[in-house]
Amino acid sequence: MPVEITWWGHATCTVEDSGARVLTDPLFARRLAHLRRRRGAPPPPEAAVADVALVSHLHADHLHVPSLARLAPGTRLLVPKGAPRAVPGLRHLGHLQITEMASGDRTRVGDLVVQAVPARHDGRRLPVGPHRAPALGYVIEGEARTYFAGDTGLFESMAKEVGPVDVALLPVGGWGPYLGEGHLDAGRAAEALARLRPGSAVPVHYGTYWPIGMDAVRPHEFHAPGEEFVRLAAERAPEVAVHLLDHGQRVRPRVAGYRSSPRDAPAGRGDDEREGEAR
Repeated sequence: MPVEITWWGHATCTVEDSGARVLTDPLFARRLAHLRRRRGAPPPPEAAVADVALVSHLHADHLHVPSLARLAPGTRLLVPKGAPRAVPGLRHLGHLQITEMASGDRTRVGDLVVQAVPARHDGRRLPVGPHRAPALGYVIEGEARTYFAGDTGLFESMAKEVGPVDVALLPVGGWGPYLGEGHLDAGRAAEALARLRPGSAVPVHYGTYWPIGMDAVRPHEFHAPGEEFVRLAAERAPEVAVHLLDHGQRVRPRVAGYRSSPRDAPAGRGDDEREGEAR
C-alpha cells in the first residue's frame, strides 16, 4: 500500500504506512488560549482515528489534552519522557496506552517502528520553570522512512541523528509574526531539507492559527511560509519533491526506498497522486 500523508493543519498530520495510521501532535480545537483557527475547518472526526499518536513536546499547541481525549480507547500515545509528571491532565487519559520516549528509543506499532530523535526546542510546558521533558522528533519506519520534526531549530548533527529518510514533515512557520530560537522558518526549513535530502517534503506548522486581534500585523507571516518554502527548497534542494497541501488534503509521495540515493524529482506543488478533498 502506498505511503499517504494528510495534513489537517498546524503540526497535525496522519501518516498511513504498512496498514497503520500515525497521528502527529493532534490539535483539533477552533481556539486555543489567545489563538484561533483562521484557515481550514477543524479536522473531521475520522482524523482522530489512529493506531498511534505522537506528541513532540509539551507546548499546548502540540500536547493538547482535550484533543488527545478524542482518541479511541486503546490508541497508543508516545510522549516525551517526563510528560505525565509535567502535564497532570495526561494522567486522566486512562483509555490510552501511554509510552514515554527519550531520544533514541524505538517502539513497534504493528509493522511500523517509531524512533524518537532529538529536536532543538524548549521542551517546557510553560516558558518558565524547569525542563521536565525533552522536545523530540520522530522517524516512522515502514514501507517508507518518514521524519516528523515537531518543532525544532537547525542543529549540526540533524542529518546524522535523523538518518536517511524518504519523506520529511517540516515546520516552516508558527502562530505569530516572529519566530524565536528553536524554530524553523521557511529559509531554515529549506536548509534542513538540503541537509536531510529526502525524496519528498511536506511543509507544516503555518497558516492555521493566529493570535486574536493580530490580523493586521504582518499578515503575510501567516499566509506566506508555505510558498516561500517551496521557492527556497527549489533553490537549495532541487531534487526534493515538495508537496504544498491545503488543510485536509492528502498526498501519496513517491517512495523509492530510503537506502537509495536522493531521487530526481522537481520541487513544486507536488501534484503527483495528490487528492484535494478532506477525508
